[in-house]
Amino acid sequence: MSNQHQHDYGSIIIGGHDDATEVMTSVEAAEYLKMHVKTVCRLAKERKIPAKKVGSEWRFLRSVLDRWLAQEEEVVKVLD
Repeated sequence: MSNQHQHDYGSIIIGGHDDATEVMTSVEAAEYLKMHVKTVCRLAKERKIPAKKVGSEWRFLRSVLDRWLAQEEEVVKVLD
């Protein structure tokens, strides 16, 4: 019997199968936000976009990104 386990961590979900709690990589977050991946990583590093660093990689929660987008939209409305 082998002790090796194969895992697919491509779509890690916290607390169920709700898309809102989906954990995304920087590439997935960039696709979701329609931004370049380098821009997403730079914004995360500058703490301008909510993210967590896991090792050398950034991780993003879809629900947190949605709230961040909604807040940014409110700021634009106030400034207009």
